[in-house]
Amino acid sequence: MTGFELHPRLAADTHRLAESPDSLLLLMNNALLPWFILVPKTRELELHRLESGMRQRVRDAMDAVAGFLEAEFRPDKLNIATIGNLVPQLHIHMIGRFRHDFCWPNPAWGRPERQVYEAREVARIRAGVRVLPGYAVAI
Repeated sequence: MTGFELHPRLAADTHRLAESPDSLLLLMNNALLPWFILVPKTRELELHRLESGMRQRVRDAMDAVAGFLEAEFRPDKLNIATIGNLVPQLHIHMIGRFRHDFCWPNPAWGRPERQVYEAREVARIRAGVRVLPGYAVAI
């Protein structure tokens, strides 16, 4: 999409991992949970409003990221949501949850607890997402 810009809050709170023609894959800069954010390259604000082909490609990307998240981190549960109350740009949270995590069983968003990622851990995760179909790893 021409003219696509990542919302400033998403840019400030995340590490850019990979990009496809349809979306960006981000990592929330909070190492307390494996928390990925998929951002479709669109001006639409809701997932169901995407053109059907793009919606299917975004859903396929969601499945691929969910599979990676499960294989890499072995969470007890996946939380997948398109909240968008503070950041109106369409984005999909994909969070691996553990029965022993800092806020189980409550939602992860809106919490003050933070542990920033070390550069080598971001690089390790970025290298791991190379297996996702259609994505080029961000530099």
